[in-house]
Parts: sequence; structure tokens; C-alpha cells
Amino acid sequence: MNYKIQIEPGGVSFTTNADESILEAALRQNVGLSYSCRDGLCGACKSQIVEGELSYPNGQPEALTEAEQAEGQALLCQAHAGSDCRIEAHVAEAIAGIPIRKLPCRVIENTPQAPDVMRLKLKLPDGSNFKFLAGQYIDFLLKTGHRRSFSIANAPHDGEHIELHVRHAKGGEFTDFVFEHLETKALLRIEGPLGSFYLREESDRPMIFMAGGTGFAPIKGIIEHALHIGITRPIHLYWGACSKQDLYMDELPANWAAEHEHITYVPVLSDPNDDDNWQGRTGFVHEAIMADFDDLSDFDIYAGGPPQMVNAGFDAFASKGLIEDHYFADSFEYAKDK
Repeated sequence: MNYKIQIEPGGVSFTTNADESILEAALRQNVGLSYSCRDGLCGACKSQIVEGELSYPNGQPEALTEAEQAEGQALLCQAHAGSDCRIEAHVAEAIAGIPIRKLPCRVIENTPQAPDVMRLKLKLPDGSNFKFLAGQYIDFLLKTGHRRSFSIANAPHDGEHIELHVRHAKGGEFTDFVFEHLETKALLRIEGPLGSFYLREESDRPMIFMAGGTGFAPIKGIIEHALHIGITRPIHLYWGACSKQDLYMDELPANWAAEHEHITYVPVLSDPNDDDNWQGRTGFVHEAIMADFDDLSDFDIYAGGPPQMVNAGFDAFASKGLIEDHYFADSFEYAKDK
């Protein structure tokens, strides 16, 4: 049975059936709802149900509390409609016209950037015309049927290849393969682009970018895109890592700041090694931002990295006036194998 889903505000509508999530139905019909992990872990697709019945065939999602559910909130990546619904949801209009595709790709570069970070460059088939927004991600489709998600680290104008920054999770099905066996010219299969983490170009607000570890990857792509299209709004980049070696491309943002008056770069280490001889900021990266800004109500903040950092950042920034609609996140959740 098909059900009608009405999105408010804006009046966008589409149909879904009981065998698919509301998000899956929206993406299938080119409706650009905000989302990230698609596994019920990050909360990016959390929305308010105004009217209608929903169910969760795969069980209660981790990112939705019982209290939130009682208040009528839902995670659209997991929720299945049981009737016609009216939903208050964030619409990411920029992704609506970009097709999600499955494509083969060939590894043209795998270069270590740190002991546990590998930069991959992937070549797509000639003429594939793969379109994406800076900040989106792709899924690798593994032979086991599992998926592994990685953010695109380059901007569309540099789109002859796809750049990824892969952190080694020891014992991980895919990252063990990348670090121990993957060779150039290897053929892999991907699906994308995915996610609604991208630059809101229509905004005139100054921007703060908060990266944690390889959460620098999508932020790198977004800043390169901003520079390419000539955006001169203030950009404040904070990159948090454990030790100095974890700032695996430190010279790149340092050069951005040296070459562009509207860009500042603040690296922050939480646990520097003695031989790092670190003279910079220490502690948690969101705390450095809190120390530097008294009022965040007029900012757009983009956060990429571990969910603990993303969530702690939002809670802290809200106490200084950050508006929820001005906080955009790419939370690096671990995917559930299905």
C-alpha cells in the first residue's frame, strides 16, 4: 500500500510504501531531505511528525530517545509509514537534482598520510559524469554485501577523481584490506553521492568549521569549493586531533590562512606527544571554539568527525546562541552491517 508524505514547510510531497523508509522513498523521488548515516545512528534526519502513523521494523533507532519519540519526533531513515503523514523536516534543496548512482572505480593512488590515515584517489569510468556537492560521501559496496562510508575530500571543480581519507580501524573488514592489501589499479564499486553535508552558499553568515581527525576530509572539500567560487565570508577552521602526526595535512590549511585574509586556522591537540614540542592550543576542539567566541548566534557552523565531538559541540554552542538550523554535521558513525 502506498502512502502520501507531505513535507512542511514548503509543501513538497511524495509517496512511500510500507516496505521502505521514508528517507529511501524521498531519495528515490529526488526529494532532498537532510540525512547522513542512514543507519539511525547520527540523528541528522530527525524530524517532527505532525500527523500520521510510523513504525520501526528494525527496532528503536539509537539516535532517537523514548522522550523524543513521545514528543512526536522520528528518524526518517528508519521510519516506515503506516498511513498518510505530514512531517516537519529540513529540506536540502541542493541535493534534490543529483542522482545517486552505483559505479565501478579504479584506485589510482593510495598514499599514507599518517600511520593510520591513507589517502585514496579513485578514477571513475570515462564519461560517467559523476556529480556531487563538496562535503558529500560515497559508500563502498563490498563483496560481502556490507557498505563502508567515506566522505569525499575534494571539490567538484577538481572532480576528475574522488579523494578519500581513510582511517585504519584495526580489525575492520574494509580498512584492514585498504592498509594491508589494496594496490593501485584495483577495481572497486561505489554508490553515491550521499548525504546533505554541503556548503550553504546562499548564506551571508561567517562560518566556523570544526574537524575531528579525518573529519577534515569533507571540510577540506567544502573550503576548496568556497575558495573556487570566490566566497569571502570569514572562515574559521578548527582542527582537533590527538597528537601532531594526526594533523596529517597540516600544511594545507596553514597555507589557506597565509594566502587568504578571511581564513583563520587553529589546530588543537588533545594529547600531544612529548616529542611533538607542541606550542599551540590543547584540549578538546569544541572547547577552543567556545573560548574564542562569546556569541555564536550569527554563525554557520560545520562539524565533521566523531559523534562525541559533533554532539558535544552542538550542546556547547547552543549555550552561546547557536541556532540549530545553522549547525551542519557529518558525524562519522560506524555503519551497521546488515
